[in-house]
Amino acid sequence: MLRNSFVRQMNMRSLVRCFICAALALVPASLVQAQAWPEKPIRLIVNFAAGGSTDVIGRSVATRLSEALGQPVVVENRVGASGNIGASAVARAAPDGYTLLHSADGTILINPHIFKMDIDVAKDLLPIAPTAGSSMFMVARPDFPARNMAEFVAHARANPGKLNYGSAGPGTLQHVAIEMIMDVAKFGAVHVPYKGSQAVLIDLLAGRVDFTIDLGAGIPHIESGKLRLLGVPGKVRSPIFPETPTLIESGVNVNLTWLSGVYAPAGTPAAIVTRLNKEITRIMHSPDTKKQLDAMASEVAPAMTPEEFAAHQQRARASFGVIVRSAGIKVN
Repeated sequence: MLRNSFVRQMNMRSLVRCFICAALALVPASLVQAQAWPEKPIRLIVNFAAGGSTDVIGRSVATRLSEALGQPVVVENRVGASGNIGASAVARAAPDGYTLLHSADGTILINPHIFKMDIDVAKDLLPIAPTAGSSMFMVARPDFPARNMAEFVAHARANPGKLNYGSAGPGTLQHVAIEMIMDVAKFGAVHVPYKGSQAVLIDLLAGRVDFTIDLGAGIPHIESGKLRLLGVPGKVRSPIFPETPTLIESGVNVNLTWLSGVYAPAGTPAAIVTRLNKEITRIMHSPDTKKQLDAMASEVAPAMTPEEFAAHQQRARASFGVIVRSAGIKVN
């Protein structure tokens, strides 16, 4: 009788083990992986050169993310092709949460319309969270006859084709943004492409070009009066120059929101994406980060879920596509 009881107990234990094994077999491998993540260092690829705002912000995020996750987050600069090389490297990486991208918007919003890219950014990259917004300023040479955006538009319309503007190159933010402004404000100007925004700034200060969109490097020259600030292309006034109206306030209905953000390869487990979004949002909205961004003439991006960030980028990409096609912008 004791032997029969022992046998029954053994059979019951075997049956329980079978049920447990069966239940574990039904748990997706991605969920198990996400619960264990991170177990090793994470690589954060920045697709622009060291020292630029995208790199500086990315390194700041990496440092604080390392503390939050308990694993090193190592920054690697993969530059070239207007950010396409770094973006492609991340899109082709394993979707396991160990390879991420910190990129400015140009690669994500403009490049798909002007380059033959080997990835589809809308399908191959998963937006996780925005990090910061870059300040932009519509500036003119110091002796330009217009003192504000309304006067500038009137002058440009009265002198069709006589003005010129500089950009960091065909298809760059400066090029596309000014084409958008000209389309809305109904005036024309000659595009003068340079190899980098610093060269544009030098010639603008020297009076060899009439105007451009500045991304913050010209702030000291605006403050000293060496450049003329015409307006701010964003939705709200710049805290650095609160007396200067936005373009919208000046009658030019252009709202350019320019964000950097973190992305992962498509297929990265949702649990990992959710945690990264939470940590990055917390990091970016901390007082220390705000102080750092203020010094860079940048601002914290609005908090967004991964889904909201993806939807925002999709709308912005479509809007830039319209301008690129309308202006016939191409990369030689």
